[in-house]
Parts: sequence; structure tokens; C-alpha cells
Amino acid sequence: MLSWEEYNTEEAIAPAVPKAQPAVVAETATPQPEPAVAPPGNDISKGVAADAEAAAIMAENVERAKSAIDQIDVAPGLEELEMGAARVSVDEKAMINCRADLNQLVPFKYDWAWQKYIDGCANHWMPQEINMTADVATWKDPEGLSDDERRIVMRSLGYFSTADSLVANNLVLAIYKLITNPECRQYLLRQAFEEAIHTHAYQYCIESLGMDEGEVFNMYREVPSVAAKATWSLSHTHSLSDPNFRTGTLETDQELLRNLIGFYCVTEGIFFYCGFTQILSMGRRNKMTGVAEQFQYILRDESMHLNFGIDVINQIKLENPQLWTSEFQQEVIQMILEGTELEIAYARDTMPRGVLGMNAAMMEEYLQFICNRRLTQVGLPEQFPGAQNPFPWMSEIMDLRKEKNFFETRVIEYQTGGALSWD
Repeated sequence: MLSWEEYNTEEAIAPAVPKAQPAVVAETATPQPEPAVAPPGNDISKGVAADAEAAAIMAENVERAKSAIDQIDVAPGLEELEMGAARVSVDEKAMINCRADLNQLVPFKYDWAWQKYIDGCANHWMPQEINMTADVATWKDPEGLSDDERRIVMRSLGYFSTADSLVANNLVLAIYKLITNPECRQYLLRQAFEEAIHTHAYQYCIESLGMDEGEVFNMYREVPSVAAKATWSLSHTHSLSDPNFRTGTLETDQELLRNLIGFYCVTEGIFFYCGFTQILSMGRRNKMTGVAEQFQYILRDESMHLNFGIDVINQIKLENPQLWTSEFQQEVIQMILEGTELEIAYARDTMPRGVLGMNAAMMEEYLQFICNRRLTQVGLPEQFPGAQNPFPWMSEIMDLRKEKNFFETRVIEYQTGGALSWD
């Protein structure tokens, strides 16, 4: 092994090679010294000149940067940075329209938001961890699935591959800049990443099964029941996506609240449930278990998103009671009922006949049950008295503490650091 002292010696870094001997011109020739400066036009002189020019440019760049720093004016940044301002207190924090420094994560005002961020990180998983071999064989086998079952798989991947992108876009382009609490923003960043993982999971399923990617990803423009749900979600993003949109008035604060209810209570809280139930029922019957496990983990993520969104909505209501007028409450009821009807229409389209131990009528009651849950979670009255849950096993799947290795596939613990308990 070479020592540091030996590192730069010629013998240490290269094998022994006989040194080239100068050609002998004549026995009486006298060696001539090389010229100190290469003659004009010589490649060496050109290289020296180029190096000198590059060095001059670099020196000029450094001096320009130093001059800019010396002349910097901190005044334009004072409004945001508030140089010399007092430290942020808990009482200064608010969910919306907060003027406190958003760069100061602590002290926490909403411990539940930070805990949800921690839980989300512990819940981490990646699509490639799930074995899709059996699914590929089932999908390619003409007898592996019925036509109705194939329709469900195609419709589910077609809708969800777009829906999670819509949710992510709304979070990144609209919601994040309008929620003015740093611990909630921290969770929103985690949620946005999870939406990316979900879209990745759908793409992974589509690619693994050899589906027509164009057909599946463009389904939200071609299949009416899928298009209707995507259109409804998009209708609640237009105002907030405007770069000039600002909260601070009754109208704009209600518009933000309307968006949050639309995406958390309806898009993630209702639109996902028919497809998830169908795919997870398929997994319970030992069919498409890889796809089903992807959906199981996604559903658990989405249940966290939903709970976080409900808490944000209720916190905004608590801090801004003037927004929660009787007229606005009626509008929210209407929104959630519209979402329920759209999902019932989707169920009828995807299940024209009974399949997987369920049918459209059972799904309709389940969605009415879900609708009641969403309404009561935001403090509104149920609209379908007596609606029951015909699929109690769905609650088991969403509960991290009650399911272990649900589909008996390879991945049973997808949390990091052993942070989640399966007991």
C-alpha cells in the first residue's frame, strides 16, 4: 500500500518504463536550450494565452459577486423576513391569513398536524416492493378474470391514475400557499409526495400488466363516469389556481374552504371508495393480489389525508366562525350529495351486474353511509338516515392496528424504523 509521501512520486504511480533517449544527431552536437517563449502561432502560446484569459474572467466574476454583496439592500426582504422581529408565539399562529413568520416551525400550535406528518413518514412504502408476478399471470390468462372483473381493474386504474395527479396539483399549486401554518404545511409536503407515490403505483400496475397506457391514462377524457368525477374536482380548483388569488375576505376565505371540502371530503373522501372497495374485494378472493395490496396501502394513506383535511376544515371553522353561515352549510351539503351521486353513477357503470360479492345497489348504500360520515365529520346533519355499511371489512383494512399481512404477499411491514405497531 502506498504511503502519502510516496503518492506523488513518479515511481509510485507508474510502472517502471525505460526513459526515452534523445535521438543522436551527431557526435559533436551541443544540446540547445529550449526558448523561454514559444514562437508566435505555436500551440503552447495559444494555450497559455487562453488560460490567462480564463483566469482574468474568473477573477472578474468573483469581484463582481463581492461588489454585489457589498451593495445589497435588505429593505425589500424586511417585510417577509422581519429582521429583528420578536420570536413567534403560539398565539400568533393561525390556519389561514396568518402574518407570523411561516419559516418558524416551532412552537407548534397544532400538535395533531405534526403527529400526522410523523405518522405519514412512518407509513412510507414504494410500489416496487410489491410482487406483481401472480397478477401478470392472472391478467394474461384468458380465464384468469371475468369480463366484469377486467372492467373493474381497467376503470379503477383509469380513474385513479388521474385523480391523484389532480389532488397533487391542487395541493402544490393552490392549497400550500394559502394555508399559513408551518406544521400543516409540513404535512402537505408529505401528502404531495404520497400522491406522487400513488400515481407511480398506478403506472407500475399498468406497465406490469402490459395495458395500453394511452387508453388508461386518457380514460378521464373518454369514459363519461370517469370524466364526470374528474370534471367535478377540477371545477373547484380554478379560482385558487389563479396567481392573483388571495384570501383575507369573506368571499375568498369561503372559496378556500370550498376547495378543501371539495378535495378532502369529496374527491378523497367519496370518489375513491367504490374503486377501492372493488379492488380490495378482488384481493380478498385471491385475485390480482399485487394490485390489491398497492390499493390497500394507498387507501391507508388516503385515510390519513382525509383525517388531516377534516381537521384543517374544522380548525378554519373554529377560528373563522363568520365563514360557516347557514347558506354556506347548505352549499356544503349540496357538494357532498353531488359527490355521492357521481360515485353511485360510477358504481353502476363499473358493475352492471353483480360481481365480487357485491352489486351496484349494495355500493349505493355504502356510499350513502360514507356520505353521512363526511357530513357529520364537518358538523352537518346526515342526509341518509339508517344507511348501513355492507362492507365492514373495509374498516379493518384501513385500520393499521387490525390488519397484518392482509393478502399474505411478500411485503407485510412497509413502515420505516419499526414505527408502526401491527399488534
